[in-house]
Amino acid sequence: MAKTHDLKRRIRSIKNTMQVTKAMKMVSAARLRRAQDRILAARPAAIVIRKILSSLAARANPELHPLLVQRPIKRMELILVTSDRGLCGSFNANAIKAGGAFLRERGPDSVNVLSVGRRGRDFARRRGLTITAEWLDVFRALDFGTAHAIGDDVIGRYVRGEIDSVHIAYNEFKNVVSQKPVVEQVLPIPRATFEPGQPIEDYIYEPDPEWLMESILPGYVRSEIWRALLESAAAEHAARMTAMDSATKNATELTDALTLHMNRVRQASITTEIIEVVSGAEALG
Repeated sequence: MAKTHDLKRRIRSIKNTMQVTKAMKMVSAARLRRAQDRILAARPAAIVIRKILSSLAARANPELHPLLVQRPIKRMELILVTSDRGLCGSFNANAIKAGGAFLRERGPDSVNVLSVGRRGRDFARRRGLTITAEWLDVFRALDFGTAHAIGDDVIGRYVRGEIDSVHIAYNEFKNVVSQKPVVEQVLPIPRATFEPGQPIEDYIYEPDPEWLMESILPGYVRSEIWRALLESAAAEHAARMTAMDSATKNATELTDALTLHMNRVRQASITTEIIEVVSGAEALG
């Protein structure tokens, strides 16, 4: 049977841990509100732009811009977006699982990895994958400059023919308790598919198609990466808040159970001492 002072030490340790999990939950809850507002504001425009450009890419002449060119796939790039820290439930595991499935399907020898976050970087290192770039601590102060730099990096290598396609793996924010791991194509610009007989929207280019493509397509790639980073940031805070809430509840239940057990141990000890005193008095009498 555990001694009373051992149980007190365990209870004190659990309470200290519970204070940490409570604080982390409150911090994540505050950050989640801001991250959720940002992604909800960014989604509508991103959806409309993606629809227009995918429709345009399906009908436009690929010679209008290099980002429209689809060539045989020899070398691919996977942007793997994870967090820099743990204690966020299955958030990182889900993103890495989605990225790992993509690697197995395409063959790891033909895929480079651009890691955003330490957890994804560590995964790529353990697997011996080719890492073209590492972006760490970007979610501490997330801004569009990061997405702009990543976008320019992959655009430049795609135009030079160093890579033939770019995909991004991240957690899409659904709600506080649900995040969906997804892998989406970024380059070449995805093409829409049309059903037979479906009316196809046409566009009037002004001032001219070449100028518009040069202005819009690189910005679209950067905005898609930015949206994925915003989705991942909101999903991470939601996952961490949920995980810390569960940890706090478990710590509370464990503290209550240990306190009850300690009281029973103390009661049993007192009862034993009383019996010893009574027995000693009877023996002397």
